[in-house]
Amino acid sequence: MRITKHEHASLRLEAHGQTLLIDPGSYTLPLDGLAHLVGIVITHEHADHWTPEHLDRILRDAPGTPILAPEGVARAASGYDITVVAPGDTVQVGDFSLRFFGGRHAEIHSSLPIVDNVGVLVDDEFYYPGDSYAVPEGVEVGTLAAPLGAPWLKIGEAMDYVLAVKPRRAFGTHDMTLSVIGANMHRGRLQWATEQNGGEFFELAPGDSIEV
Repeated sequence: MRITKHEHASLRLEAHGQTLLIDPGSYTLPLDGLAHLVGIVITHEHADHWTPEHLDRILRDAPGTPILAPEGVARAASGYDITVVAPGDTVQVGDFSLRFFGGRHAEIHSSLPIVDNVGVLVDDEFYYPGDSYAVPEGVEVGTLAAPLGAPWLKIGEAMDYVLAVKPRRAFGTHDMTLSVIGANMHRGRLQWATEQNGGEFFELAPGDSIEV
């Protein structure tokens, strides 16, 4: 599997001669080269994880591509054909196997509503929790995309999250709200947490990929 990090929370997975896209949101530049796209996963309804502009552009190039997302996205993106997924669901999209975890976005503040959020495990190898600290219980995670910065994120909690998941490999995502100095500091913390259980941390800039 080839995993490419795009700006902020957007991820491109390529395997089986197919492509899966996760969270093309407002901080992500227009995406191209989406050959053999078989599915789009949106973890939750916030604009930094999806926009109509991204979906319209992608669907013009790949009409009929399935979009999988929790109920909150289906309500927010009412003009699109959304396949609703929930924690505990297993779905086959093309040749990709997807399992969903979690259910709730991490709390930003008590004054703000908590929305639906799903973490997604792809091919029992790659896991991305969306905006949550949802641990995929009973799963040995090969590669984790770990959130680096967010209004809901405290770096100590993110470190504890990586320690709990124990991935063999990890890299940081959800990082466009951070300065360069802040992002580098947080990467260092998550690298430490990854290495405590023998894992390897990768520093990926937008457009960088790893093969797993």
